[in-house]
Amino acid sequence: MTHDHPTQTENSTQWKHEGVRVVPGHQLDGNVPSTPGMDRKAAINFARVGAEKLWAGTVTIHANAKTGAHHHGPLESVIYVIKGRARMRWGNKLEFTAEAGPGDFIYVPPYVPHQEINASATEALECVLCRSDGQAVAVNLDIEPVEKPEHVLWVDPTHPQGGV
Repeated sequence: MTHDHPTQTENSTQWKHEGVRVVPGHQLDGNVPSTPGMDRKAAINFARVGAEKLWAGTVTIHANAKTGAHHHGPLESVIYVIKGRARMRWGNKLEFTAEAGPGDFIYVPPYVPHQEINASATEALECVLCRSDGQAVAVNLDIEPVEKPEHVLWVDPTHPQGGV
């Protein structure tokens, strides 16, 4: 899909249907690849709104569920936790771990082997997921994870002393 965008001086009535789009939360598309224990729904993608450089939607991970080890090829991913407790494992042997709760953002760089885990045995984990392309890239990996991963705390490289 190629977008020819009018300039401000041209007739921009085409913006009516090719401009801002609001996708109601109750109209997300559940016809997307999901993993057992995980439900994804697309809000923004090429098919729905013509997005060429990103994918956004929701993901719900059932209580006590986790994905298998995988990566998303060249794509970057951002996960925003709405409800519940997320545990991420990553690395060649899933040897690193960190947790995130409501209001936290998780960044997953390209090609990083990782696993999403609902840290709760009783509550669903609800998140918003954004990816840097509309492709549905998921490469499953056969990894034997280490038994006890190392907990990693994030250090802000722009404020390494913890200041603002």
